[in-house]
Amino acid sequence: MATAAETIALPALEQAAAVRAGEVSASELVDESLAAIERLNPDVNAFVELAAERAREEAAAIGPGDERPLAGVPIAVKDLGPVTEGIRTAMGTAISGDWIPPFDSAMVAKLRAAGAVIVGKTNTPELGITPVTEPARFGPTRNPWNLERTAGGSSGGSAAAVAAGMVALGHGNDGGGSIRIPAACCGLWGLKPSRGRVSVAPLVESPSALVVDGALTRTVADTALALDVLAGYELGDTVSPPPPRTTFADAAAREPGRLRVGLSVDPPVDADVHPECAAAAREAAELLERLGHEVDESGPDWHEAGQLEDFLTIWAVDATAGAQKVGLLSGGLDPERTEPLTRDLIRRAEGVSGVGLLDALIGLRTYSRRVVRWWARHDVLVTPVLARPPVAHGELDAAPGEPAIEQLYNGMRFVPFCPPANITGQPSIAVPFGTSSDGLPLGVQLMGPPAGEELLLALAAQIEAAIPRRRPASP
Repeated sequence: MATAAETIALPALEQAAAVRAGEVSASELVDESLAAIERLNPDVNAFVELAAERAREEAAAIGPGDERPLAGVPIAVKDLGPVTEGIRTAMGTAISGDWIPPFDSAMVAKLRAAGAVIVGKTNTPELGITPVTEPARFGPTRNPWNLERTAGGSSGGSAAAVAAGMVALGHGNDGGGSIRIPAACCGLWGLKPSRGRVSVAPLVESPSALVVDGALTRTVADTALALDVLAGYELGDTVSPPPPRTTFADAAAREPGRLRVGLSVDPPVDADVHPECAAAAREAAELLERLGHEVDESGPDWHEAGQLEDFLTIWAVDATAGAQKVGLLSGGLDPERTEPLTRDLIRRAEGVSGVGLLDALIGLRTYSRRVVRWWARHDVLVTPVLARPPVAHGELDAAPGEPAIEQLYNGMRFVPFCPPANITGQPSIAVPFGTSSDGLPLGVQLMGPPAGEELLLALAAQIEAAIPRRRPASP
């Protein structure tokens, strides 16, 4: 019989099975998770808020025979987006104060109903704006594989917590790569589901509909399990993709069949792709060919000069609208209490007219139509996740004398392959695939057809069976 210390290193699916079988108690698992956080978090800085007392109370009520899919499993929830009743939600910014929500978002309620025990909230950049997690309020989250490097963003805290073995499952959300980026940085699986797959109820989604919630995990089976728990329509949702034919867990357990796969290491915006990132994508494509898939070097027509500016216009308006809502939690938005990049985005958004905003939205919808056409002749696109291996802390900052908004352009050049899936609404998964010459994880992206999570999970599981599984990192 495994000890709690051994069980906490297992995938979430296996942790729940051990609790169900009475091999370990939920209380022992939660205590082991909290002990790991106490030991590792001072170096990694993944968690910004703990709910230890509440977690222990909830774990004590879970016993053997509990058939819920995540019974007794300690998990992390990103401190941005979904709100958690009774646990501070700060969203990476000083303007939120110390707000404690009086209710759970639907997504959080589903996790609790599935038996998961939330041990705390994880770090995120201010309002989730950047692809690295370095908020002024809470400080940088460090990559467990190398504390001098980024864990990615904006779900960097959750990724670091999972990669270091504090929890087996971390919630994340993704508006421009924010699940896939930290997954690639930390050697994890990270699925961005289809637009509308996971409801934001009772909150209201942005008209841009770029963001969707998901999870960061160490196995494909855990990724599928999390999506089964999180997915589903809630009354009032404006977008809802077709439901899966069975469960996502079933999809991850079946053969994908012979697929038509394209490979592209040519980014949609002007960015230099590091040879090791390109090589990982090529090696993944070669593996898929050996597994029997039809592979050619091609990609969608996703080069357009105006796409980046339209995307950043929407990003600025979304960030400003978010800042205004969050600012109400502490008496109103004072831009001077935000970080320089956020202030630059607010200034940019203030210069966007209603017609300008609608024009940018139409521009992205037009771009989306053109990109998605590629899937008429293909099933999956393989690309790098990142243009470079995980960067050092502060490396994406604007240079002295440059406006802070240059940090956002630097970020886009770091993650150029990620935003198209948010613009089109297609599912996309980060696959941990190899390491760089200095021992850092590399990630490969599989971008699937619209509403194609089942296909992606089946293919990801096939890849997982053919590559070594990573153990938790040792900071």
